[in-house]
Amino acid sequence: MRAHLSNPLASVRNLGILAHVDAGKTTVTERMLYLAGATYKRGEVHDGTTVTDFDAQERDRGITIFAAAVSYDWDGHRVNLIDTPGHVDFSDEVERSLRVLDGAIAVFDGVAGVESQSESVWRLADRYGVPRVAFVNKLDRAGADLDAAVESIRRRLYKAPLVVQLPIGHEDAFTGVVDLVRMRALVWSGDIHEEGPVPEGLVSEARRRRRLLEESVAELHADAMEEFCTRPEISEGTLAGALRDLTRSGAGVVVLCGSAYRNRGIEPLLDAVVAYLPSPLDVPPVRAGDGAARAADPAAPLAALVFKVSSTATGRLTYLRVYSGTMRKGDAVLDTGARRTERVARILRVQADRHTEVEQAVAGDIVAVVGPKAARPGTTLCAPEAPLVLEPPSVADPVVSVAVEARRSTDADRLAAALARLAEEDPSLVVRTDAETGQTVLSGMGELHLEVAAEKLRRAHGLDVGVGRPRVAHRETVVQGVSGLLYRHVKQDGGAGQFAHVVLDVQPLDGDGFEFGSTVAGGRVPREYVRAVQAGCRDALADGPLGGHPVTGLRVTLTDGATHPKDSSELAFRTAGRLALREALRACVMVLLEPVAEVTVTVPEDAAGDVLGDLAARRGRISGSTARGGTVVITATVPLAEVFGYATRLRSRTQGRGTFTTRPAGYAPAP
Repeated sequence: MRAHLSNPLASVRNLGILAHVDAGKTTVTERMLYLAGATYKRGEVHDGTTVTDFDAQERDRGITIFAAAVSYDWDGHRVNLIDTPGHVDFSDEVERSLRVLDGAIAVFDGVAGVESQSESVWRLADRYGVPRVAFVNKLDRAGADLDAAVESIRRRLYKAPLVVQLPIGHEDAFTGVVDLVRMRALVWSGDIHEEGPVPEGLVSEARRRRRLLEESVAELHADAMEEFCTRPEISEGTLAGALRDLTRSGAGVVVLCGSAYRNRGIEPLLDAVVAYLPSPLDVPPVRAGDGAARAADPAAPLAALVFKVSSTATGRLTYLRVYSGTMRKGDAVLDTGARRTERVARILRVQADRHTEVEQAVAGDIVAVVGPKAARPGTTLCAPEAPLVLEPPSVADPVVSVAVEARRSTDADRLAAALARLAEEDPSLVVRTDAETGQTVLSGMGELHLEVAAEKLRRAHGLDVGVGRPRVAHRETVVQGVSGLLYRHVKQDGGAGQFAHVVLDVQPLDGDGFEFGSTVAGGRVPREYVRAVQAGCRDALADGPLGGHPVTGLRVTLTDGATHPKDSSELAFRTAGRLALREALRACVMVLLEPVAEVTVTVPEDAAGDVLGDLAARRGRISGSTARGGTVVITATVPLAEVFGYATRLRSRTQGRGTFTTRPAGYAPAP
C-alpha cells in the first residue's frame, strides 16, 4: 500500500456500505479501516468501540443510526466511504447518502441471504444507478451457505451474480477463499493471510466454478464472448476488465465472501473496490433540474450537493459532495435553496467524529464545511456566477406520529428550537402543531425513528420531554367516483367580483398519487385558469371528508366551465377548484387507508405456531414461512399500528430468542 499524497480523480472512490440490520456492515467497515491503516485498533460493535458508530445511542443500541463518513487509502487510491444505517426506519438517511455516491458494497448475511431491508436498499441503489459489489459475510456461522445466498441474490434482486471466490472450509472450518480470477488460494491465520496454490482437494471444483464464471461473463460482455469462443479459457486480464465493465454498467454484480468478524476476506474486498467500482471520472456528469450537466472537473464552476447536516461541538457541519469545480476556504458560494450567498469558513476532511481541516475540496471529494447557515440536505451550493440546482434526493412521507411536550413549562421555547433543529438535520422528521388539540406533533418513519429523536432531545438538548403513544398516518382514497359535478363560484363584495364555473369528473386512480387532466374544448376555460383549477384541487387534497386525512389515489378531469369577462381570475378558479373537489369527494364513495408493513419474524420451530396465531390476531396476512436450520422465518403483512410494542410481545413468546424486522409495504383499506 502506498501513502496517499494527492490523488487524481481516477484514483478516487466514493462508496457506501449497504445492508440489512445486523448483516455486519459496520464490522466490515471497521476491518477495512484497520487493514488500510486508517485505525490502529479493530473496533467492535459489541464493545461500543467502533469508529463509525460513534454516537452514544448507536453504541447503546448496537446499531447504525446516522450515516458516518470516513476515508482511507488503499493501493494508491483515496476511498471516501459512508457507513449507512440498516434499520428500515432510517431509509431516508440511506437514500441521501446514495444520492452522492459512485459505488457501493452490499453486505449480505451468509445464513439469511437477501433480507427485507437489503432488498429495499438495493432498489434505492438501482434508482440512483449506483454500481455495487456484493460481500457475503458471516461464512463462519452455523448454516452459512454461499451458494444459497447467491441464489437469493439472483431470485430476489434480479441481478446476474458473478461469483469470483470459492470458500475454503465450511462454517467453523472456514479459513480462506480461492480467487477464481487469478486461480490462487488466500488463507488467513489471525490477521495474516498467505497466498498460495489452490488446495488439491478443491482444484476440480475451482476449475468448474471458474468455467461457470467465464460462461456468465461471456453471456454479458462482447470481448469476453470472443475469447470464450476462440480460446481454451478467458485470460485473467480480459476477465478482470469484463468484470469491471459489467459492474460499472450495472449488468452484473461481483460476489465476494468472507467473515469480517474473523478478519477473513477483507483484503480481497478492498482490492475489488479499487478494481471494479467507478471513479468520479467513470460516472456520467451530474445533471441539474434544467438539464445542464457538470462533469467532474476541478477547473469547472463549483457544483456541490448537501446530503447531511449535523450540530456538533465544532459547530454546524454541512456534509457535501463536490461534483465539479474547487471549493476553497473563504470562498463565497450560492445556496440555491435559500437564494443567498454564504461564506465557507472551514473545510474539514471527515473521519467519523474526528475532523482534519484542509484548504480546499475538489471535484470528487466528500467533505464537511463550516459556514453555511441555511443549507439543508438536498441543497445545492454552487459558484455565484454559474448558478444551477441539482436534483435533491426524495423525502418519504412520515407514517408515524407522537405528541411531544416539555414537562416543565419554562422549557417550551427550548423544545420548539430543538425540534426545529432536529427537522433541519433530518428532513424525514416533520414537526407540526395539531389544530384541534394544540399539541406539538412529531412525525417520522417508524417507532424507532421517533424513539431516537426523543432520546436526542433528552441527551443532546438536555430537555425533559414527555412522548405520547405512537399514532399512524392515515390516508383517504376514492373507491367509486362521480361525474359531471358542477360548481359555480360567484362572489360580489362591492369591488371586483369573483366568477368561476367548473365541471369535474373524479375517478379512482390505480395506485397512489393524484392526476389532473382537462378535456375542455373551444377555449371555454383559458389555459391559465385550467392551471389554477389544478392548484385548487391540490389544495383540497390536504384533508379528506372521512377524517381530515390527506387524499390520494384519484384522477380529476376538468370537463367544462365558463368565465366572466370581468370577474374571472386565477384566484377565482383556484377557489372554485378547491371547493368543487371538496364537494365531489363528499359525493364519492371513500375508504380510509392505513399504512401496512411487511414483517419478517425469525423464531425457533417450537414457537412458530404461537407466533403465527399472534400475527393473525394483529390482523396480519401470512405470506410465507420457511424452515431454516432449527428456526422458522415467517413473512406477513401487518397494519403498522399493530406492530407497535411487538418486540416485547415477541420476546415473551419466544423466551427472548425471536427477532423481527419490518419494512413499509404501502397502504391498505382499514376496517
